[in-house]
Amino acid sequence: MNKVQTYSLFTDFDIDLFKAGKHFRLYEKLGAHLIEVDGVKGVYFAVWAPSARTVSVIGDFNFWIQGEHELQVRWDSSGIWEGFIPGIQKGTTYKYKIQSNNGGIITEKADPFAFYCEKPPHTASVVWGLDHKWKDSKWMKTRKEHNDLDKPYSVYEVHLGSWKRHGEENRFLTYLEFADELVKYVKETGFTHVEFMPVMEYPYDPSWGYQLVGYFAPTSRFGEPQDFMVLVDKLHQAGIGVILDWVPSHFPDDAHGLGFFDGSNLFEHPDRRKGYHPDWKSLVFNYGRNEVRSFLISNALFWLQHYHIDGLRVDAVASMLYLDYSREEGEWEPNIYGGRENLDTISFLKDFNEAVYANYEGVQTIAEESTSFPMVSRPTFMGGLGFGMKWMMGWMHDTLEYFQKETVYRKYHQNDLTFSMTYTYTENFMLPLSHDEVVYGKKSILGRMPGDEWQKFANLRLLYGYMFTHPGTKLLFMGAEFGQSSEWNFESSLDWHLLQYPFHNGIKLVITKLNELYKTEPALHEKQFSQEGFEWINYSDHENAVMSFIRKGNNPKDDLIVVLNFTQVVRENYRIGLPKAGKLVEIFNSDDIDFGGSGIKNTKKLSIETNPYDGKEYSTALLLPPLSVIIFKIS
Repeated sequence: MNKVQTYSLFTDFDIDLFKAGKHFRLYEKLGAHLIEVDGVKGVYFAVWAPSARTVSVIGDFNFWIQGEHELQVRWDSSGIWEGFIPGIQKGTTYKYKIQSNNGGIITEKADPFAFYCEKPPHTASVVWGLDHKWKDSKWMKTRKEHNDLDKPYSVYEVHLGSWKRHGEENRFLTYLEFADELVKYVKETGFTHVEFMPVMEYPYDPSWGYQLVGYFAPTSRFGEPQDFMVLVDKLHQAGIGVILDWVPSHFPDDAHGLGFFDGSNLFEHPDRRKGYHPDWKSLVFNYGRNEVRSFLISNALFWLQHYHIDGLRVDAVASMLYLDYSREEGEWEPNIYGGRENLDTISFLKDFNEAVYANYEGVQTIAEESTSFPMVSRPTFMGGLGFGMKWMMGWMHDTLEYFQKETVYRKYHQNDLTFSMTYTYTENFMLPLSHDEVVYGKKSILGRMPGDEWQKFANLRLLYGYMFTHPGTKLLFMGAEFGQSSEWNFESSLDWHLLQYPFHNGIKLVITKLNELYKTEPALHEKQFSQEGFEWINYSDHENAVMSFIRKGNNPKDDLIVVLNFTQVVRENYRIGLPKAGKLVEIFNSDDIDFGGSGIKNTKKLSIETNPYDGKEYSTALLLPPLSVIIFKIS
């Protein structure tokens, strides 16, 4: 085997951008690249290790012997080591053996830019390419029409390891099997998008993927990188968008990972008060280091470019924004202005969002941010962080808190539901019922509902009806769409057998119908982030635990009237005020027999009378089924 030949993919301009934190295509230069030099095929390797004394590529091809294939350090103080090794082929496993200038420490690391990794518990990187013949051109040309903020955006959150297992073999499904089964199911239930919990390579299954080591590699648990491309391709061909969970907030200290990479704090902040996360026992990126910013933003753009991803949901943003997050007094240091905000993080997130939106039309970034940090989903030119949307954690907490109360007590807590409308339009909010709400003893969403079996399912149908008629986009964790009874277990399949029972199948039918309405009724999406899209009819009928409101689209003829009854008491001749004359027609009723309800409905068109009520000029009397949401149109 020939030794390392001098070769470089870097230009001086590349190096300048890298040092300035503005190189957002580093994956084209760093890492392992199958190329041909002077007619000879092989692999060009490049790795950033500024504290290294020597860097060797080790692997099957040289029996993992240090020093056999040493890379050459660049002369421009970039800290990049590189070189071309002839004869190495696709599929070769390798690592970097690094001897540090820091006390001679030796580390053995996976490639931070590897496109493919060995299947855990093995930890080597694998030489691979990104070739794939995409068949989603129709989606890519029109995805802006699907992903804009005035379009329906209903997300099905999926953990690939536990959505469904192969029954006979008790194994994970493959990406290619998901490309058949998951695509068909999501299409059937009507979700507009799938959000995958982290697919980037991770060593430890109980982390659910949130402790990453292979930022540029889809996990090999389910197949090869091209197999994941096929899954994305098939989703797009079915008209379904793909969102990835992205984790720039922290990373594990596994020996082969990014931590202490070249014998120094290279990727992590050297000050442990900023570089260590006490909750997750993990390391925190140094957002003030330009090369680290280039690494992270390059990673975000990589998935948008090479995997045609339509959105990135950024995990744990709150932990990034605050210097005192999960830290006691004396465990953190204020910023230069004496505040608790991490100024480097704020700058990084703005750069990240600007890069995403400048380079890719029709994509969205979504922040999982649980505090009242201002203007998270406002453009950077307005002083915001630049995200497209933000998770509405307050709505989630207050709503679940309300729904788990016995119905007799709900009249004392209606403000738990109405409060969200006081701040709904401060951000572009997504309403999440996510994986975090169905673990660690919290019970499943169905398991939180009070009452007997009938009431539990009626409450769940009511919850989903409330969610889909409340302003904002939607996210539902897998299993919740058919009323999974038990908490989520990442080690086993969802309880698909429950769909044989009418109540559970009824929940699936409700979600399917609500997704259909969300897509076909403009009033539910056109102004979902605008105050003009919502008007209360009555939010103060605490005694009956009933709420009513209007959802509005661009055209008044599309307006919807929504009435929610939060108790099991049937309300006859319940009068509500209305904005105009005409006939009221019921278009959705969560108490429908097909859904598992009692079948109480307003069967005829209701005449609207010139009878002032609820501060409106007109009114009519309704029949309110128990624990129900009803949606009407005025004809």
